[in-house]
Amino acid sequence: MVAILLTITFATPTDAQPPYAKWGRIAMQETKQKYPHEQIVDYLHVGRIQKTPTTSEETFKLLLQEGNRRRALLVHIEFESRTEKVVRISFEETRV
Repeated sequence: MVAILLTITFATPTDAQPPYAKWGRIAMQETKQKYPHEQIVDYLHVGRIQKTPTTSEETFKLLLQEGNRRRALLVHIEFESRTEKVVRISFEETRV
């Protein structure tokens, strides 16, 4: 007699990552490289726009802190829509 053990895993909505998660990780990694002495204390996905027929842009707002000083930073990640290859990453300081 052969016993077969099946394990079925059901994904719940809380397990699913949003479509912008990959870009959020990139935004935080690049910010840590550019601002190594500041901590990221908050994170917001602003949205995605279609820049050209072939490129899109994800924007994130990160709140950085160094000591008592806080600043807000917009991180724009432009990428090829079809291949998701990063074209450009830019940083823009904004109001907290």
